[in-house]
Amino acid sequence: MSLVYLLDTNVISEPLKDLPNSKVLDNIERYHDKIAIPVFVVYELIKGARQLSESVKQRRILHYIDKVVFQLPILSYTDSIAIWHGEEMARLQGLGKTAPFLDSQIAAIAAGNDLVLVTRNTRDFQNFNDLSLENWFD
Repeated sequence: MSLVYLLDTNVISEPLKDLPNSKVLDNIERYHDKIAIPVFVVYELIKGARQLSESVKQRRILHYIDKVVFQLPILSYTDSIAIWHGEEMARLQGLGKTAPFLDSQIAAIAAGNDLVLVTRNTRDFQNFNDLSLENWFD
C-alpha cells in the first residue's frame, strides 16, 4: 500500500452529510487504500462529535469515526514535520501572511509525508511551499 492522499476534515466528514458530494464519495471509495488522515483531523472530528448533545446524530458520527476513520492510517506530527512547519510559518509571517495553526499543522503532515492534501479549502493552504493540493468537490 502506497499512500498518496491526506484528507482534510471537510473531505473525510463529507459522507456524514445528508446530501454528500458524489465526487468526494467516489474518490474516497476509489482511493481508499491510498488515503490517510492527519491526527489533527481525528481531534476535530472527536471534538465536534463530543460538543453535540447525546443524540442519534452524535452516535452516528462516533460510529463513523470508529468504523471508518479509525480504519485509515492516521499520521502523526513528528519532529521533522515540526521543523518544516516552523520554517514555513516563519516564512509566511515574513511575507505578512498568516495561516490557521491547525490547518498549518495539517499542511505540514501532508508535506512531510509527500502526500497530496485533499481539501475543499484550498485557499487556506495555497501559500505553503512544497504542498500539493486537490479539491475533490469540483
